[in-house]
Amino acid sequence: MPLHPDIATLLAEADAPGLTPLEQMTIAEARRLDAEDPPAPGVPLDAVVDLGNGPVPLRLYRPFGAPTPAPAIVFIHGGGFALCTLSSYDGLCSRLAADSGAVVVSVDYRLAPEHPFPAAPDDCRQALRWIAAQASALGCDPARLMVAGDSAGGNLAAVAALDARDGGGPDLLGQVLVYPVTAHYSAGLASYGECATGYGLTAAGMKWMWDHYVSDPALHRHPRLSPLFAPELAGLPPTFLAAVEYDILRDEAVAYAERLKAAGNAVWHRLYPGVHHGCLSLLGQSDAADPLWRDMIAWIRARFAAA
Repeated sequence: MPLHPDIATLLAEADAPGLTPLEQMTIAEARRLDAEDPPAPGVPLDAVVDLGNGPVPLRLYRPFGAPTPAPAIVFIHGGGFALCTLSSYDGLCSRLAADSGAVVVSVDYRLAPEHPFPAAPDDCRQALRWIAAQASALGCDPARLMVAGDSAGGNLAAVAALDARDGGGPDLLGQVLVYPVTAHYSAGLASYGECATGYGLTAAGMKWMWDHYVSDPALHRHPRLSPLFAPELAGLPPTFLAAVEYDILRDEAVAYAERLKAAGNAVWHRLYPGVHHGCLSLLGQSDAADPLWRDMIAWIRARFAAA
C-alpha cells in the first residue's frame, strides 16, 4: 500500500537538503534536535504528577473519571535507548490515559551512552516492581497492571514482561508493543534493507543508536537485549503487537509476534499498511495512525474490562 499522503509529505520535508543525518550527529546534537521537536498534542487530564520517590523518576497521568483503584499502564518511551525524555512523550501519555481510562505511569529510565545496557532494562524492572508495590498509594489496582512501549520502549516493555515472568512478578494483565525493537541489527532481517532510507528511521540511524547502547558483540543475542532470541517465550501475558509497513523494524516485530504465538501466548497482532515507524507522533494532526490507535485502545479496554 502507498504511504499515507500526510506521511509522504512529512517525510519529504524531513529529507530536505542540508539536514544532518542522525548517524552523523553527536549525542548532544541529537538530543538538542529532539528537544526542539514538539510532542504530539495532549489532552486535559485530572492530574499529571512527577514521582521522585521511586527507584527512577516517573510521571503519573490520571484521566478524569478514573475509578479508585484504577487500572494502570506502565509506559516506556522510545528513542533508540539514547534519546527522548518524559516530556517528549507527554502528549502521547496524556492521550493514552484519557482514551484508555487508565492511569499511565511513564518511566524515565537512564539513557545510553552514559548508561549502556543493561541500565535501561534494570531501571524498567525496578520501576515496574515499585509501581506494583505502591499501587494502593498511587490509587491503582495491582491486579490490573499492564506494560507498554513503542520502538525502543517496546523492547524495554517486552524485556520487563520477561523479567516479571522470570523474577517473581509482578503479574501483568498484558503487554502492548508498538513497532518494537526485538533484535540487534546484526540479525540481518530483510526490512533493514527494504526500508533502509526514506521512511524516517533509517538503518544507519538505528545502527548508530544500537552502537551507543551496546558495544560488546557477545551481548547481541542476550534475551534482555534482543528478546526475539530469548530461549523460552512461554508464560508471557496476553500481547497487543503492532508492526507497520514502512519500518526497518517491521520484520523483527512480526517475528516476535509469531514466536509469542508459537509459545502458546495469546497475541493480537496486525501489520498496519501505509504508515511508517513513529506514526503515533501524528495523533491529533493526521488520521494516518488512527486505525492502530483505535485497535490498541480497544484491546486495552477489553483486557481491563475482562479483569
